[in-house]
Amino acid sequence: MFTIFWFRRDLRLDDNAGLYHALKNNEKVLPIFIFDKAILDELSEKKDRRVEFIHLSLEKLHQELRKIGSLLWTHYGYPLEIWKQIVEQIPVKAVYTNHDYEPYARQRDEEVRKFLNTQGIAFYTFKDQTIFEKDEILSSEKKPYTVFSPYARKWRAILNDFYLKSYPTEKYFSNFAQNSEKSLQALPQNITPLEKMGFQAVGLPFPSAQIKEEIIRKYAENRNFPAIESTSRLSVHLRFGTVSIRKVAQKAIQLSEAWLNELIWRDFYMMILWHFPHVATRAFKPEFDNIPWRNNEQEFEAWCQGRTGYPIVDAGMRELNATGFMHNRVRMITASFLTKHLLIDWRWGEAYFAKKLLDFDLSANNGGWQWASSSGCDAAPYFRIFNPTTQTQNFDKNLEYVKKWVPELNTLDYPKPIVEHTFARNRCLEIYKKALQASK
Repeated sequence: MFTIFWFRRDLRLDDNAGLYHALKNNEKVLPIFIFDKAILDELSEKKDRRVEFIHLSLEKLHQELRKIGSLLWTHYGYPLEIWKQIVEQIPVKAVYTNHDYEPYARQRDEEVRKFLNTQGIAFYTFKDQTIFEKDEILSSEKKPYTVFSPYARKWRAILNDFYLKSYPTEKYFSNFAQNSEKSLQALPQNITPLEKMGFQAVGLPFPSAQIKEEIIRKYAENRNFPAIESTSRLSVHLRFGTVSIRKVAQKAIQLSEAWLNELIWRDFYMMILWHFPHVATRAFKPEFDNIPWRNNEQEFEAWCQGRTGYPIVDAGMRELNATGFMHNRVRMITASFLTKHLLIDWRWGEAYFAKKLLDFDLSANNGGWQWASSSGCDAAPYFRIFNPTTQTQNFDKNLEYVKKWVPELNTLDYPKPIVEHTFARNRCLEIYKKALQASK
């Protein structure tokens, strides 16, 4: 009988909660990964670098497992169908994995759990991608926080070594299923090729998983300046679990309170998505679903392509399109511009970022867009409208960032502003105010 560990958003062997429990409590632990067709079919770009990142991470995992005589068994298809095939191929005693908090993942896991239980197979999941989750941080009324500051205070107050302790998986590596097992020799010995799933590799390098301590020490003073290397660039690794959140948090505590605060925001948005799953498709504050968005398709396309005539906005969009990354300060500026200057539904922008961002994470992306549009929990008030010119003066005074991505600035090739700032601001205030008053 085999115990299966199902990799998802935790693509590493070290300090992996679910893997630790699987190995500690069982012998013959066989790791698997499922390329989920339900997710991949939604991706229109077949050179999607996130799929490439996952594939490379799985190749690395497979090599590490081979060194200890085991293997990684990969699949491509719909998870429930794959599990039905697995239990027909090998005898399975139990399945271990780590929690996932997104609405689709919760539905998927419940379907798989029910099926496995009908086969007499136990299904265990564990906390791994957050420091605190679900109901671990509640108000004095035992309700989830919807404002960040008191949540962060409570987060810091109850944090102790227990929540940061690593899981020593390496102590139990001998409990991995061995490739020499007769029943495993017929399994595929390589990772499912990208081409078989209709994807292609781009071959460009990905950000390093190493924590750059000098950058983190200066994070508070440099974080808002997109022209300098001022952020960790670990977000893609946290997204797919190629680094441990516990080890990252330990470093944050040593190096930077401001950087630790970003990790708390990450937990906060995952908690919000868990308790209020409607935010995935609707405003956290229902009254903001009544905003009469203009949704001008030509203006949206200009924003997507970085042709709005506002240099800091255009620089950000071009960086995103070219690299799959955008500096956090610029994410706020571009999101504010789309939702408030152009009055385009935040969901349009959220979906575009979801398609382009290498570090796309539903909870953080949704939280950021609802913050910018003022529709989310603890969001910027609706009358807070970023002035792109002022933002440029404050955070890219010498236009180093802008000129990198908008080289035709100050030439006839650069478009005139798509809308005048004062007009756009007044229009936004009037429309938001009217819609919110009508909701009362």
